[in-house]
Amino acid sequence: MSWFNYAYEGTPPWDIGRPQGEIVRLTEAGEIKGVVLDVGCGTGENSLFLASKGHEVWGIDAAPLAIEKANEKARQRALKATFLVHDALDLASLGREFDTVIDSGLFHTFSDEEREIFVKSLGSVLRHGGTYHMLCFSDKEPAGGGPRRISQAEIRSTFRRGWRINYIKETSFEAGFGGHAPRAWRVSITRE
Repeated sequence: MSWFNYAYEGTPPWDIGRPQGEIVRLTEAGEIKGVVLDVGCGTGENSLFLASKGHEVWGIDAAPLAIEKANEKARQRALKATFLVHDALDLASLGREFDTVIDSGLFHTFSDEEREIFVKSLGSVLRHGGTYHMLCFSDKEPAGGGPRRISQAEIRSTFRRGWRINYIKETSFEAGFGGHAPRAWRVSITRE
């Protein structure tokens, strides 16, 4: 069993029981458009929020327990969203395109090699002119536990060909870390 799947036997600190505030703000600002793919959707809070706002939403995660919980939440809330156990490094096998892709805490879990694969995978499903919105741990977060920290330079280097970075903004993750809100980047990137 993968570590992430094991984490969903309980409630991991990133599963806050509501959508991330940054996803809500992006929605209110009109930056989330059309059909949405939520990569690394966990138990589906961001996906279900977007479905409640009228978006067609697909959520994928590699952890079967997370997807099981997401499907149960959708049933309980009478919201329509498609949740699948799927590998974010092989998005092309979904067989569809999306207008928007959201990522709340997935990108920073990838190795350098996996990042390059992920960008190609992302490009296979995001329509030209579509936007990828990412929340990832920032290198401004002090060293210690938790995921790998990402610098702006790493983001720019990873998305250097075929992508336009609209902005990289400082923010924080809402998380169950006993009051600590880890520092993060909110990134908007358009596929050219």
